[in-house]
Amino acid sequence: MLTEKRSSMLHGVLLIGLFSCAAFYIGEANIFKELSFSPMIIGIVLGMLYANSLRNHLPETWVPGIQFCSKKLLRLGIILYGFRLTFQDIVNVGVAGILVDTVVVVVTILGGVYVGKLLKMDRDIALLTSIGSGICGAAAVLGAESTIQTKPYKTAVAVATVVIFGTISMFIYPIAYRSGLLHLTPDEMGIYAGATLHEVAHTVGAGNAMGTEISNVAIIVKMIRVMLLVPVLLSLGYWVAAQARNSSATATKGKVAIPWFALGFLGVIAFNSLNLLPSNVIDIINYIDTFLLTMAMVALGAETSIDKFKKAGAKPFILAFILYVWLLAGGWALSRYVAPLFL
Repeated sequence: MLTEKRSSMLHGVLLIGLFSCAAFYIGEANIFKELSFSPMIIGIVLGMLYANSLRNHLPETWVPGIQFCSKKLLRLGIILYGFRLTFQDIVNVGVAGILVDTVVVVVTILGGVYVGKLLKMDRDIALLTSIGSGICGAAAVLGAESTIQTKPYKTAVAVATVVIFGTISMFIYPIAYRSGLLHLTPDEMGIYAGATLHEVAHTVGAGNAMGTEISNVAIIVKMIRVMLLVPVLLSLGYWVAAQARNSSATATKGKVAIPWFALGFLGVIAFNSLNLLPSNVIDIINYIDTFLLTMAMVALGAETSIDKFKKAGAKPFILAFILYVWLLAGGWALSRYVAPLFL
């Protein structure tokens, strides 16, 4: 019986693996490379296509394998994401980048949750959308999803908002900078891009379009933003425990659900900062990590039907737009007037 259960679970994992391979293959197309669409983004789209077509025609015994990918592999992927970062990145960009990043992340998340309340929208979707907009797009949404254990369709909705507005910015930023509309120096523009663009891929795409000088600063500032995912997830763990404690005194008895994968993520960053592994090994790890995160995205998409998107309504996109305006205007003001004080 146990062997049969494991076999069925393996079928689900292999199904998600095949979709992930397809996402990597599709991602090699020039149009997706030019748009800086990572396999993760393509993966969630493929998963949603599956959810709205073949999902009801496959055995339910495969579902545990799909859930394994959206939970366990997701956490492993977040931990390995740390190999993209080092503490030296913080030193290289200095106080200006750290300060702007911190203000952007705190205001975006807290402001987003508050606006979500005003809009009377689903709390989890508001939180995921705010964290995705404030930190690093889909990867941040996935990390938060693992901490609050919400429904997959809510995660998919939040990721969709991040992809839409992040992609728009990736094209707007280079045009606005080259036209002189932003009135920012290369260092200020690098901080602005890194502190406000949603995805790492968006930052790379926009940075490369504006030149190496801006790109280098933008990517480092973006990586510092990614590091802020750790304290955010730890704080989120305490918040989840407090909410559970308030709603049911016997449910958790006040225990804090620490997102251990966040600490693992931090530990990997610390190890990577020692520069003990050769660059080619790091490249291989990062490739494997992207594949694991793509599998997680496919699995989340596989649990998301169009009906669930309709259930979420337009409010998540309204919230994402409000946060987008804040990132454009607030991020520019911070980069233009605050960052120069510390450069």
